[in-house]
Amino acid sequence: MKAIIGKKVGMSQIFDENGHVIPVTVIEAGPCVVVQKKTSEKEGYKAVQLGYEDIPERKLSKPEMGHLKKADVSPKKYLREFNLENADALNVGDLVKADTFAVGDFVDVTGTSKGHGYQGVIKRHGAHRLKETHGSGPVHRHAGSMGSGTDPSRIFKGKIGAGHMGVEQVTVQNLSVVKVDPELNMLVVCGAVPGPKGGLVTIKSTVKVHKVKQAGADISKNPQKASGRNPQKASARNK
Repeated sequence: MKAIIGKKVGMSQIFDENGHVIPVTVIEAGPCVVVQKKTSEKEGYKAVQLGYEDIPERKLSKPEMGHLKKADVSPKKYLREFNLENADALNVGDLVKADTFAVGDFVDVTGTSKGHGYQGVIKRHGAHRLKETHGSGPVHRHAGSMGSGTDPSRIFKGKIGAGHMGVEQVTVQNLSVVKVDPELNMLVVCGAVPGPKGGLVTIKSTVKVHKVKQAGADISKNPQKASGRNPQKASARNK
């Protein structure tokens, strides 16, 4: 697995060689420094802890500064642990830059969703509203009745309701890397990324399995289907 910490810069669009518009998200990825290396002998597993974004020393606690000084690393605002495929080759103090990924890689991006404050059931859960005529009264955006009276005399857990919306960990999977610029610490991925502009995100190799499509995989073996009776005609029709 490959991974890096970054910040969401914003969304844009680029054009491919065929002139098609690709919606992309620009991420400031790294540089990240290896703060701690965990081994099977000491911790029981292999992983590295990465630090991202410099911060004044006065904004960190003494235990945090002691941890960073032990690694001889400048004060970092964010620390995240990853089980990287090249964990054995990395040492404390090494840098991980945006070029750890390449164009064509597929990644999972994790961030914190935008906060919307206290919201009702319509915005929070997509509930429909009542009619504004014929006796619905001033409650056309309310949740309405949710449970029986005598039995069970309560509302079951999991029912939709008004409450705090957003500020949750969200992961968007299987986004393709469109462009990598290690000099600008820039990583451009196709699609949307959770969180506001400037929000912290972690980029990791996707957990999805990409199978190589074999020749003739789109031809049905069912003799009752057109593609099964005449594969050549079916393939020509799909072009």
